[in-house]
Formats: sequence, structure tokens, C-alpha cells
Amino acid sequence: MNLLEFRQSLSHEVPSSKLSAPLQALWWEAKGDWVQAHSLVDELESLEGMAVHAYLHRKEGSEGNAEYWYARAGRRFKRADLDDEWEALAVGLLDQSGRSVDTVL
Repeated sequence: MNLLEFRQSLSHEVPSSKLSAPLQALWWEAKGDWVQAHSLVDELESLEGMAVHAYLHRKEGSEGNAEYWYARAGRRFKRADLDDEWEALAVGLLDQSGRSVDTVL
């Protein structure tokens, strides 16, 4: 799945079960369901999950909580624009070429 297909899938009622939890969280957040999105990454200990968790708290307006999760995810920066960050996370997570998410983000 590429970014365009991922965005098109937002017209469905639920995300594909084939998507990882971090991608499902981004999907739910894009649909306006922050609570559902957060529940998918709240206890996820992967770097990808923690990066999405950080983004969600930033989107929520909880900068301190976001900074905590950015640090846990090993992130030293964030995108200036939330939409750009969402897209960078989605592209990195959708990347099928085997590159590390960190190289994209």
C-alpha cells in the first residue's frame, strides 16, 4: 500500500487489519478518532509506535507528553507542521523497500 491508497482507505469504516498498529493509529487519527488512535499505541513499545504516540500527544496539544514520547522513540526533531509529520510517519511506515523508518522520518 502506498500513501495515496492509505489516504483512499479513509473512506472505509475501519482500517485494514493488515495494517500495523501504528498505521491503524494514524488512520484513526485522520478519521478524527484520537481516542481510538491513542489506544492502539498507548502501550506499544516499538520505536514506530512511540513515534506515533508522540505525534498524537503533540496533536492533542500536550507538548510535555509528546516530548517524552519523542525521546523514547529516539527522535531529536519533529516536523513543523502536524500534517507534514502525519505524512512523514505514514510514508515511513508504509515503505516496503526495507528502509528503516528513521531514514524516512
